[in-house]
Amino acid sequence: MAAPVDDMFSFCTDPGKASSCVEVRFIDSVKGKGLFARRSIKKGDTIFMERPLVSAQFLWNALYKYKACEYCLRALETAEENARRLSGNPGLSLPHPELCRVRPELHQACPHCQVMYCSNECRQAAADQYHRALCLGPSQEDPDHPINKLQDGQLALLHSLFTAALYDDHLSRWFVPEGFRSLFALVGTNGQGIGTSSLSQWVHACDALELPAQQREQLDSFIDQLYKDIEKETGDFLNCEGSGLFLLQSSCNHSCIPNAEASFPNNNFLLHLSALSDINPGEEICISYLDCCQRDRSRHSRHKILRANYLFVCSCPKCISQVDELDVTSEEEEEEEGEAEGETEDEMTDV
Repeated sequence: MAAPVDDMFSFCTDPGKASSCVEVRFIDSVKGKGLFARRSIKKGDTIFMERPLVSAQFLWNALYKYKACEYCLRALETAEENARRLSGNPGLSLPHPELCRVRPELHQACPHCQVMYCSNECRQAAADQYHRALCLGPSQEDPDHPINKLQDGQLALLHSLFTAALYDDHLSRWFVPEGFRSLFALVGTNGQGIGTSSLSQWVHACDALELPAQQREQLDSFIDQLYKDIEKETGDFLNCEGSGLFLLQSSCNHSCIPNAEASFPNNNFLLHLSALSDINPGEEICISYLDCCQRDRSRHSRHKILRANYLFVCSCPKCISQVDELDVTSEEEEEEEGEAEGETEDEMTDV
């Protein structure tokens, strides 16, 4: 039987348990605050688990009927059910179904607006915290309701941006536009540039586009390869339901050699911060805003990404140790820039 919400989150709702191993300190006027260890932490240990101050499912997920608890974001359908619905193939089978189970007998809906929850505990928690004020009730289909107008405006803006930028007619190919990198960095939940959550949001936006059959086939093939490449590099499957704001985790500064990382192993809004290396008492706990591939690039390339997306210059131990290196762009980035320059030259020649 699934653990009640109050039991499942007792660790992170008890401030004493988290504060016994970490504390937030002010560093200086440049870096601001940071998170520091109060005791020794071993590699692989969970430093703390934390519930968000606020969280929400992405609008694109809700629009395309991704079934998730409106409170804790836990999936309300199995991966196989999800794949069958999205593919339109009711006979589709996925391996290892035992690793992705749900408890539909525990699911409950708001009696007024019918949004779904994974349990009565989540429904009651949502009602107590915010849902009584935000419940649309009979106004769900009212286009003039302020909440509906806000959501429609956000969806229309994102749709227009994606529609204008995703397909290169000259080259007849699909791509993740460079100009969207800062947007992805801002909306992502994992603080890692084009992260799993924001890329999923991009993919859902692609699903909304009405395309000729050939372009749709090219786009689907591109997305499939994109998923495979990321899973190969990071071992991370793109499966994130929404976004949240976390009080303790938000105090973690960046390092190009992080000693901690955040994850969501329970497939809900409960964040686990785990140690990537041994951490000594008084040592700052840092995560990385860059993915593993970006961290392997040159200091110059890393700084370009961080300045563009996060508006700061990194002074972590790795960057300090490489301060005498020439401002050389990483080979991977040079190749990307070379391809872009070649495309521009081709276009100019054609004109």
